[in-house]
Amino acid sequence: MKNRAIVVSLLAVMLALPAIAQQTTSNSPAAATTDQAASTPAATTGASGKQPLQSETHEGFWGKVNPFARKKYVQRQTQPIRDRVNELDELTAGNSKMITDADARAQQGIQLASSKVSEADQHAMDAGNKAQMAQQTATQATTRLTTVEQVVGNIDQYKAATQTEIRFRPGQSALSTNAKTALDEMATPLKSQRGYIIEVQGFSSGHGQAAIATSQKMADSVVRYLVLNHEIPVYRIYVVGMGNAPVPSTGTEEQAKTKRTSGGRVEISLLKNDLEQLASTAPAK
Repeated sequence: MKNRAIVVSLLAVMLALPAIAQQTTSNSPAAATTDQAASTPAATTGASGKQPLQSETHEGFWGKVNPFARKKYVQRQTQPIRDRVNELDELTAGNSKMITDADARAQQGIQLASSKVSEADQHAMDAGNKAQMAQQTATQATTRLTTVEQVVGNIDQYKAATQTEIRFRPGQSALSTNAKTALDEMATPLKSQRGYIIEVQGFSSGHGQAAIATSQKMADSVVRYLVLNHEIPVYRIYVVGMGNAPVPSTGTEEQAKTKRTSGGRVEISLLKNDLEQLASTAPAK
């Protein structure tokens, strides 16, 4: 009976040991965590904003004895790690998205700045071209003004261009064929010109008023032909009958005074000023 009682007591102790071990195992992590938290100062938070994971070194009696209990123990130990890794993955994904958005905004800003710089360069080039055109226009205007001033200064100064002489038979004032041809050659180019005058001087042999009247008739016949056949304005023609006035000579002054006209003739002188030059330099409209 005593042996049986001893065996029963041993069996009861053995059956009670698992429950005591399981209770010790379940209470050990909390106690270890409490002791470590009490002995360790406040830990620095990690990237996730939480406290760093604390490794549990005490696995208890049941974790060493029962392999199934050990597997649960491992899962319990690794579950916080998996949770923390998932949190870090989420943080990494969020940071990657933020970096991608920041890079996209930076690229847009760079492109916008580049387009603004290109636009500013184009405006600068346009302004430079306009300034150059304005400078050229100012130079042309200055040149034009200088030319106009010279023309206005010489407006009443005419220079001899061509000179034609028409001969008449004694006592006649009608134009011959050769005389008309000579007048045509002189007057035809004048239709498109301006800034000119025509000086007509008649000379005749004889004396006194008779010679003056004859020379005036010959000069009038020349003027009449120019006005009617070539439409030369009358205000451009200056006519005078010189009679038997002395004719300028290339000799000495004494010879010039004594040289007289032996027959009837008319001298036509074409005089021009600088108005034609001004018209030729005027800008086209």
